[in-house]
Amino acid sequence: MHATPARPHSQFPQRNLGELRVSALGLGCMGMSEFYGTIDETESVATIHSALDRGMNFLDTADMYGVGRNEELVGRALRGRREQAVLATKFGNVRGADGSFQGVNGRPEYVLACCDASLRRLGVAHIDLYYQHRVDPEVPIEETVGAMKKLVEQGKVRYLGLSEAKPATLRRAAAVHPIAALQTEYSLWTRDPEGEILATCRELGVGFVAYSPLGRGFLTGRFRSENDLEAGDFRRHNPRFQGENLERNLKLVQGIEQMAAEKHCTAAQLALAWVLARGESIVPIVGTKRRAYLDENAGALEVSLTPADLARLDEVAPHGATAGARYAPEAMQRLNY
Repeated sequence: MHATPARPHSQFPQRNLGELRVSALGLGCMGMSEFYGTIDETESVATIHSALDRGMNFLDTADMYGVGRNEELVGRALRGRREQAVLATKFGNVRGADGSFQGVNGRPEYVLACCDASLRRLGVAHIDLYYQHRVDPEVPIEETVGAMKKLVEQGKVRYLGLSEAKPATLRRAAAVHPIAALQTEYSLWTRDPEGEILATCRELGVGFVAYSPLGRGFLTGRFRSENDLEAGDFRRHNPRFQGENLERNLKLVQGIEQMAAEKHCTAAQLALAWVLARGESIVPIVGTKRRAYLDENAGALEVSLTPADLARLDEVAPHGATAGARYAPEAMQRLNY
């Protein structure tokens, strides 16, 4: 099956996250430093450069990815090319130097310190979009966003975002300072945001950034068993990639693959095209660390879906059809505050 070719730089479409203009597809950089098996920083930098060359300018990282190493990697890739990128990073998930997870922190003094540390690692003068990675249930959102607002006033940050926040929290945050984007998992196998979350974003003029739009790679059809994942890959511990859940989810992917074959695109391109079709204020960020997959993902922009196609995908992957939780139990506890 051939991969639909990607658009050249001059034709790469853009979308708005609030008032922030970004490429219609973003590049998630997390896997370049951790979580998804083998790391090849040379290829990762080449992938970032390839994205910028084609006009995919929206880059997503976080201070916790690789315990700071991912921001350093992105910073190296942007040397001499900072003006070509819309750079997003995050704070809030606390990790020790040994990589241990130590909870969530939204205290104002922590926010300010994290931003300065991210600016140093990235080697930039400002961050375009600064997210609270997870909401701290122990700190009122007004206090956290109040500190983030100070960063905007100081010129260190241009726009603010939240990740995995519930609608009520988003409303409270937006009352303190405009929120450009809410980033939450969304794909054909994670349709949780449909309903109140997306409706609240539209009402408030908040853009929606869909992470894991390919279901952590599962919707590409490349994974048929746990043995297809490297030994150090965190997906081996993800409930959706295990046992009976995996078998049930493979049936969902088979339906996507069949439809993709009929439309002469790949399963990944079809899954991304579906997310893109959910609304002009939705921007999927696709995590990849290889140029070949970047080319394939960008080809999703050439896949058009008719109302009949969308209705069929609703039948293939209806809300709630996926087997297993999105994360292991301890990580699930940090969602939707």
